[in-house]
Formats: sequence, C-alpha cells, structure tokens
Amino acid sequence: MLNKLKKEIAYFGEQDLNFRILTLTNLIYSIVLPVIDIFVAAYVMRSSNDPTKVVVYQLTIYSGIPLTFLINGWLLNRFPIKVLYSLGMILSGVSMAIMMSLKTLDITGVGIAGIVMGMSFGFYWANRDFLALSTTNDENRNYYYGLETFFYTVIAVIIPVMIGWFIELSARSGDAKIAYKAVTGIVFVITIIASAMCFKGKFSNPVNKKFLYFKFDPYWHKLLFLASLKGLVQGFLVTAPAMLIMLLLGQEGALGTAQSIGAIFAAILMYIIGRITKPHHRVYVFGTGLLLFTIAALINGILFNSTGVILFMLFLLLAKPLLDLAYFPIQFSVIDILSKKEKRSEFAYILNHEAGLYLGRLTGAGTFLLLAYFFSNEVALRYAIIIVAVLQLSSFWVAKSIIRDGKSIVTPLNTQVQQQYV
Repeated sequence: MLNKLKKEIAYFGEQDLNFRILTLTNLIYSIVLPVIDIFVAAYVMRSSNDPTKVVVYQLTIYSGIPLTFLINGWLLNRFPIKVLYSLGMILSGVSMAIMMSLKTLDITGVGIAGIVMGMSFGFYWANRDFLALSTTNDENRNYYYGLETFFYTVIAVIIPVMIGWFIELSARSGDAKIAYKAVTGIVFVITIIASAMCFKGKFSNPVNKKFLYFKFDPYWHKLLFLASLKGLVQGFLVTAPAMLIMLLLGQEGALGTAQSIGAIFAAILMYIIGRITKPHHRVYVFGTGLLLFTIAALINGILFNSTGVILFMLFLLLAKPLLDLAYFPIQFSVIDILSKKEKRSEFAYILNHEAGLYLGRLTGAGTFLLLAYFFSNEVALRYAIIIVAVLQLSSFWVAKSIIRDGKSIVTPLNTQVQQQYV
C-alpha cells in the first residue's frame, strides 16, 4: 500500500509545474467550498426559516456569474490571470462577511450578498476553467479531475462535520451567529493562502484578445444544450440539500454528518476512475452519474423524511463527482477542437458556455419557485428535484452525440488532434 502511494505521488510529481500549482491551489481553496456551498444556505435557513430566500440567494449568485465572466474577459487584457483568479477566491470571504453583517435577512441584503458571491464564482470559475484547459490535455484530463475530485471529496468528509458541529454546539451554548462569524474569518485566511499558492505558477493569459462572439459552429450548439441540462440541476442543487436537512433533520451537526457519510469511499473511487479511464470511457461515467442522481431524487421524493435525506446525500456524493469528472473533459475537448477550427481564443468558448449554464440554472430555480408559489415549499423540495433529474437524463444521449460528432470533425481538421482525442 505504501509503495502504491509513493508511486502515485511520484506520478503527480512528473506533471507540469502549472498542473501541480493549479491542483494545489484548488486543493487549498476547496477547504472553504463546503462552507460556501452548504453552510451559507443553512445560515439563511436558520435566520429566516424561508426556503424561498435561499433560492433567491442562489438566483442572485447565478445572475452575478455570467456578468462577471464578461467583465473578466475585458480585465484579462489588462491584468495577469492569477490576479483575477485570486480576486475570485477572496471575494467569497467578502460575500460571507456581508451576509454576517446583516441585522435582518431581508431580500435586498440577501440579494447583495448573493451578487458578490456570484462575482466571486465568476472570477474563480472563469479563470479556473481556462487554466485547467491550458495546463492539461485530452489524455490527462481524466486524471486531473479524478485527482481534484478525490481531494474535494476527502475534504467533504472533514469540513462539514467540523463546522456543522461547531455551529450547532455554539448555538446550544450561546449565539450561532458568532460561530458563523468565526467561520467567515477562517475562510478569509484560507483564501489568502490559496491566492499565495496561485502566484507560484507561471500562468499565461489568453493569447487572442477578442473573446465576445455570437455566432458559433453548429457543433458548439450541442454543448450549449448539454450545459443547459447541467444548469437545470445546478439551479438549486447547491442549496437543496441544506434546505432538506434543515427542514427534515433540523441541525447543522446533522447536516455535516450527512454530508460526510460515505465520502471516503467516493473519494477513493473517483481517484481510481480518473486514473484508469480513457477519453472514450467518459460517456459511460457520465451516464452512471446521471442514473445515480435520478435515483437520489426519486428516493427523496418518495420518502421525504430524515432517512430519505441521508440516502439522497449518499447517492449525491457519488453522482455529482462522476458527472463533473466526465463533463469537464467533454467540454474541454470540444473547445480544443473548435478553437483550432474557428481560430478563436479558448476563453471565448468558456464565456459563451456560461450562457448555456445560466439558462439552465434559471429554469431549474424557476421550477422550484413556481412550485413553492403555487403549491408549497414542501411540494417544491419534494418534486422539483425529480423533474429536473428526469429531464437531465437526456444529457446522456446529447453527450454521446457530442463525442461521436467530435471524431468526425477532428478527422479532416488535424491528424494530431485526432490521435489525442480517440
């Protein structure tokens, strides 16, 4: 076992410097992601007991992201990419500070905090996606995302439990808001450390300065459709687990424990899958993730109790990383092909891709809000997830078509690219 571990560490050491720096930067920042994704939503639920405010918070986040992607494109012509990448990480702490400073959680305050968090995600993901694209190739992207998912999932074991019980115990002995403020301070420190790590890399800005286009190859439209289907679930997937657990289990400690059950197994599995799978396996990994997510949604809708929530979280621990592990390499392979064919900056596709995600996110979150408005919060939490999960199943055939068509485009385009892609 020790020899195997040494072999894997040595393999990581053989990777390019920027590959290693980017992975380590994301590893450090991933410590705060469970806080941002789960406990901020839990804070809104604890303070307002209103699931619609959580969804409004999520909508303002997702509205801030595409706007910031656009701003980021212009700023890349003036600032180094690692400065903008670091800014995205630090803004997440600023957003949390704004949220904690609100005396009452009204829609305006929640919306402002959401917009700032959306700007944080925009700067972070726009530059992270470009750096991941530019520092990897089609052959090592499964490994990159398998490794990254391994770290994220291990951290998902530790951080939710530690923070969840810290907040809950603080609530029992005093004021939970003080605990949330302490966590916010820790988030600031970690984002600064992650930023310092990022500056050790030798990252380059996009070469082609033009990034805003409105007409693309028909092949790109398929990926935009796939992005919209992915966004359907993202519309409330981040906050839905927190709302379900706060309503049906009741406490942050239970929230943290539920997030951590089975995560070690999932982490090891994701690393193995990323290490051994090849590009042609991605569609099957993707299909497995879709199926697991649909099962999770059905279990939650049928049971809708504490047992259902825990089972939902267990299936989600496997489904979400499987989907990400397959989706990002598929996305990047399409960008690799079309950036050469259309002779455009890779960032142009990353920016436009966000529009597809945004459309899906609005549709997903809108489905929840409509069900909550015309029926009830319980109906929305119970059935909206099932609706989007079933709709997202069609992603499998879209992804399969993208991979098939990609091979036919590569053949006349570039023999070398074909050898990397197949």
